Amino acid sequence: MHKLLPIFYVLSKFNLLFALLTLIPVSVSYLYGDNTLPAFALTALVLTVLSLVVRFLTRRHQRELKPRDGFTLVVLLWLGFAAAAAMPFYLYFPKISFTDAFFEAMSGLTTTGATILSGLDTLAPALNFWRHMLNWLGGMGIIVLAVAVLPMLGVGGRQLFQAEIPGIEKDNKTAPRISQTAKRLWLMYLGFTVLTCLSLRWAGMTWFDAVCHAMSVFSLGGFSTRDGSIGHFDSQAVEAVVMLATLAGGVNFANHFAALRRRSLRPYWRDEEVRIMLFLLTGSIVLVSLYLYYKGFYPLGDAFRFVAFNYVSIGMASGFANADFAQWPLIASLWMFFLSNILAGTGSMGGGIKLARGLVLAKFSLRESTMLLHPNAVRTVKVNGSSVSERVAMAVMAFIFVYFATVVVFTFALMISGLDLITALTAVVACITNAGPGLGSVGPSQNYASLSDVQKWLCTAVMLLGRLEIFTVFVLFTPGYWKK
Repeated sequence: MHKLLPIFYVLSKFNLLFALLTLIPVSVSYLYGDNTLPAFALTALVLTVLSLVVRFLTRRHQRELKPRDGFTLVVLLWLGFAAAAAMPFYLYFPKISFTDAFFEAMSGLTTTGATILSGLDTLAPALNFWRHMLNWLGGMGIIVLAVAVLPMLGVGGRQLFQAEIPGIEKDNKTAPRISQTAKRLWLMYLGFTVLTCLSLRWAGMTWFDAVCHAMSVFSLGGFSTRDGSIGHFDSQAVEAVVMLATLAGGVNFANHFAALRRRSLRPYWRDEEVRIMLFLLTGSIVLVSLYLYYKGFYPLGDAFRFVAFNYVSIGMASGFANADFAQWPLIASLWMFFLSNILAGTGSMGGGIKLARGLVLAKFSLRESTMLLHPNAVRTVKVNGSSVSERVAMAVMAFIFVYFATVVVFTFALMISGLDLITALTAVVACITNAGPGLGSVGPSQNYASLSDVQKWLCTAVMLLGRLEIFTVFVLFTPGYWKK
């Protein structure tokens, strides 16, 4: 227990930051007069008092955190923030259970976009804003924000940053200092969000809808202010903006930095991840659109419109929908969910195994096939022109194995709890990729409210594992982690 006291001290500082963030929806509540102000004010008060008490009790244990402490702190932060973010839902709705409130909050922070709420069109504006704000904060990571604006925390910033940011290139930075990197990331993140908001307003949304959707679109969060998601607006202009912002959110941020610095789009095309992502998306959209047209589901124009939007949204693990793709032929829907596991780029807000890992696995598999034919051949595997070491390849293969083993285990767990195969499998894939809607009883025309408490907790665990890329959580359960 004494090992956790320094972590609790730092955690108390982060909770104070989170308490300040809850004051933002308080201003929205005051502006709209929606009677949610007591719930948010009480949440801020409880968090502040609790943080001060914990800080006072653990002040003697303040020290620089060790690298292994970063993993514990990250997991506790996400669990603690989810519990704190659930309080406004729990306090405002008289009949909501803590399970439902925690599920909604974790879904928001992990940018999953799965919801248990209905009647979103008439939901209190401050609560709707809070849901989308959770998407936005979780998109880049609250920890990165804290490292950027609170360097005086005395936390090992690099350990936190590397435990939080997903991908295989965690040591690549855009600035010499980790705090500078985090600040630049957040400035760009904010700039893209503002640009998305203005574009959505131009496309026809109200200011409130535009602000909320801008926060959830670029973060690949998937929350909407409407039960019908983007399909509610029935606007091709809105859909085009959402698709472009989603693609931008699913690309490695290093490409955005390079493109802005050089004032050129060439850095995107030079990235092997981007080229293959566009090839897979474009090819899938064309083939599935023609297939749905051939099967008589839509006219050709509508087929391309609905397939393009949903394949970009689900394929990049965002989660918006403009059609009920659960009614499509199963092969068309399942291929879309398969893409959600691999399409997002390293260093983006997307989930899944990341395309770079898929490239490493594919190229090493091809190399091994060549080595069987030519045992004495020397083949170097490169991704984006850089050689991939055997150590990185082993780490990638281990991650992919554990990733799909997790999908299998939790799919069986949900089936044991009473779900059918399609619902269980797509729910797990949607949660581990942070894509949101699945098929069956969790399809785009429904939500996760019909699941039992056990099923919701299982899905919540999968959301966290997907957001923190599994090993960050699993390492805490290894005996070696707790040994001196």
